[in-house]
Amino acid sequence: MRNRPPRRPIAIALSLMIVAAIVPVVTFAGAPSDTVSITTLSNRADLVSGGDVLTQIAIPSDAAASDLRVTLNGTDVTQEFALRPNRKIEGLLTGLRLGANAVVAQLRDGRGARITITNHPIGGPIFSGPQIQPWLCQKGAIDKQCDQPATFAYTYEQAGTGQLQSYDPKNPPPAAAIASATTTEGVSVPFIVRTETGYIDRDQYSVATLWQPGKPWQPWAPQKQYNGRLVITHGASCDTTYGVGTAPSVTDTTLLGGGFILMSTALDNAGHNCNIVTQAESLVMAKELVIDHYGEIKWTIGSGCSGGSLVQQQVANAYPGLYQGITPQCSFTDAWSSAMEYVDYSILLKYFEDPSRWSPGTVWTPTAIQQVLDHPNIGNPITFTTVIPNSGNPSRSCPDVPAAKTYDPKKNPNGVKCTLQDYMVNVFGKRRDGFANRPFGNDGIQYGLQGLLNGELSVTQFVDLNSHIGGLDYNDNVQAARSKPDLIGLNRVYTSGGVDSANNLNQVAIIDLRGPDEGSFHDVYRTYALRERLLRNFGTAANQVLWRGQVPLLGDANFADQAVFAIDRWLARVHVDHRNVPTDALTVPGSISRHGSATPSLPPTEPHGCQRGDRWPTTSSSAASSRCGKTTTRSRSQLLSGLRCRRRSRKACVTTRREACCSTVRRRGSRTRMGADTSSTVGDRWGHRPRRRSSASRNHDGRPGAAAVGNLGASGCPSPPWETNQYFRYSGSKGVVLCENGSIFGKVNDSFS
Repeated sequence: MRNRPPRRPIAIALSLMIVAAIVPVVTFAGAPSDTVSITTLSNRADLVSGGDVLTQIAIPSDAAASDLRVTLNGTDVTQEFALRPNRKIEGLLTGLRLGANAVVAQLRDGRGARITITNHPIGGPIFSGPQIQPWLCQKGAIDKQCDQPATFAYTYEQAGTGQLQSYDPKNPPPAAAIASATTTEGVSVPFIVRTETGYIDRDQYSVATLWQPGKPWQPWAPQKQYNGRLVITHGASCDTTYGVGTAPSVTDTTLLGGGFILMSTALDNAGHNCNIVTQAESLVMAKELVIDHYGEIKWTIGSGCSGGSLVQQQVANAYPGLYQGITPQCSFTDAWSSAMEYVDYSILLKYFEDPSRWSPGTVWTPTAIQQVLDHPNIGNPITFTTVIPNSGNPSRSCPDVPAAKTYDPKKNPNGVKCTLQDYMVNVFGKRRDGFANRPFGNDGIQYGLQGLLNGELSVTQFVDLNSHIGGLDYNDNVQAARSKPDLIGLNRVYTSGGVDSANNLNQVAIIDLRGPDEGSFHDVYRTYALRERLLRNFGTAANQVLWRGQVPLLGDANFADQAVFAIDRWLARVHVDHRNVPTDALTVPGSISRHGSATPSLPPTEPHGCQRGDRWPTTSSSAASSRCGKTTTRSRSQLLSGLRCRRRSRKACVTTRREACCSTVRRRGSRTRMGADTSSTVGDRWGHRPRRRSSASRNHDGRPGAAAVGNLGASGCPSPPWETNQYFRYSGSKGVVLCENGSIFGKVNDSFS
């Protein structure tokens, strides 16, 4: 038995976990299938961990709870179940053995049901595969899985100061010293917080909530201040740690005061663990903990900046149902498409910082380097590769790995390889030489192409750069030849969700938070990269609402909390909408004509500058129109490509029958890929049949690839040769032309504005 709590992936997104929890139920005694049913509420029946699970039994209207007998592996556990205050027959099943457990519920007349519950160790794994080694446990761990009993700490918000102070239930401060909290449901209680800290999946978790000491709290009868909603907090950065870390903070008093339960796991902190699979696994386990001990969850909301946005967006897409709403701030779409930019920067820096690699007479000025990077700040590569650890270097100093155990190609070739792909070896698999399959490469890239076409990069510079830049070998050393991805790794980075293709994100409510681009690697374009993927997949990005403020990067210091409350009201409207329409219709604010009916909108007033669909606000200040009604229309091609054309670049556009300045290459428009992607299926481990993508040439960030330098054909599309099913998008004065194998298959008739 454990001292901790779980979750229910219910409400908005895909209810796959809940459905799967019911699927294994077998009824018997010749009764109709709906007479008696058993449902695991806190997790899918095959994903339970820690030896306990909140379970519900439904019986027909002509039966009484007293007629019910329940057994677990043949042992009578009827006393664990009762008709609870929530008018459901529920019980917390404990003492589950590892592996399969048979639960049988039977009435006196013989009607009944059976379900198999598969229990996993609290130290994991569940679905992530063999756990990486070595792993450094915390002091106090009782075994190699880092298990340790949960601890509980109490704090209170001090009246007048708003600061959290230590609270001793046996010797509390005067009532007047404790502030009062009023929740979203209008419930007022003393502002006392209980924080639970424990260990699951070999790492730390933390759960905090308003708490009334001395009063009971049961999962079917939580204390009145709990509003039934969960907020998951996240960390920042992206790294690969081989040991226990600290769960991100759950002490946001604004959210706690609203009645939310706040939860985090160390493994959902990308700066500690950038593996999407263990990120998701830890959240599945921690949500189960919350539900088992605190009660069911109406919906779950994510909150976090940078690496925290990365986790929200990639996990919400690859594991639908874990979140119903996300509020990414200073957004990254995912780890792996961002990693390709990091790799490019690393290679480019090694070229630019070593003039001995340049041909005689070649000179690189800051302006020319800007053209290669397609970024006004030539220090961006330095910032990115300095602040974020290089997870492409197998011999780097890896957190919690002793130097003697770290890989060295000569001294310790069998040591721990500290790359992200080796950290995710269960996803990528190994090559014959012992390295994990690598999903990235730069073969076929034409660096500086857009600058050349703009006339701001000379032919000499373009040729010299692309002739001498080379690639990276598996030891992260520069080699003369370009790098090629391992095809197995390339395929799996998409099918695992490592690259967020956004093929499930139409069912998640999204509020993206940003301020003006501060000029470093948190580029604004990343928000529009995700937006384009939504447009590509679903023809709309209306479920992604954009908030803009004046504070660089963040938008506003209050945005993170305000967004949680706003998306909570959004999801509340979805929760009470019982019309028979697709789930994605309910997560789209406003009327979406393709569903044939109006759908719930955002709450009528929100204190921010926001953008919805293709509408842009006249101001990004917090004093913007509360309904975002005053808008100016910008080119739809900007929304499609996620790029911003600078006026000086437009003036330099080639006006003949050649690709224009704003072709849809990656954010560093200078970098053009040919034939980079394969079809993508994400999320199938939840039993869901994912939307299949056609096999097409795509950039690593999921956008259609742009062609090499060359004249356009008579159709307005590039002249041959083409790769099979190769898609291109060309942006010019006549708008955006979409091409497939040389023929136009679509056009957006607008011009840049």
